[in-house]
Amino acid sequence: MSNAKNLSWQDALNRLKEGNQRYVAEKQTNPNNNSERRNSLTGHQAPFAIILGCADSRVIPELAFDMGIGDIFTVRVAGNIANTASLGSIEYAVAHLGVNLIVVLGHESCGAVTAAINGGDNGYNLNHLVAEIVPAISASEDASVNAVVRTNAEINASQIVSRSPIIQNAMNERDIRVVPAYYNLGSGEVDFLGDEVA
Repeated sequence: MSNAKNLSWQDALNRLKEGNQRYVAEKQTNPNNNSERRNSLTGHQAPFAIILGCADSRVIPELAFDMGIGDIFTVRVAGNIANTASLGSIEYAVAHLGVNLIVVLGHESCGAVTAAINGGDNGYNLNHLVAEIVPAISASEDASVNAVVRTNAEINASQIVSRSPIIQNAMNERDIRVVPAYYNLGSGEVDFLGDEVA
């Protein structure tokens, strides 16, 4: 059951860009952050964008895009990887909430990417996670952490489509886009790495 009234991917992307410009300029409006908004969403949700971001404590999508309660559907995992759990969460928002824009948000100086580049034994769970980032190391033209972060965001954006029949079907039925992006820690600015993927 999708929300047919959700924003187009273009309008959703513009809304994120405008919110990030406010954040960078320190002119946040902090929309939708009060008890009236909380109470209005107790029985439903209608986010206009999905953000697959890193779990890094310095990168908070709601703040970086100057958004509030219920505006974005945020999925966070170290390295912003499209694993089974994160992909399932994204599928839910596409199929049941009618979201038309998915942003894969990598960030400067990512610890998970650094761990993947450095290699070594990080224990069972972290080894499993960084193994998902290794393809970005091979595919990156530059071996620096921040170059691999960008490549990793691009690869995971592609994998969201290629590994999900639910998202592929939704793309055949309506106009959906998956966009990789890169968050600059110092400025807070988000660089969108392409107009669309797939």
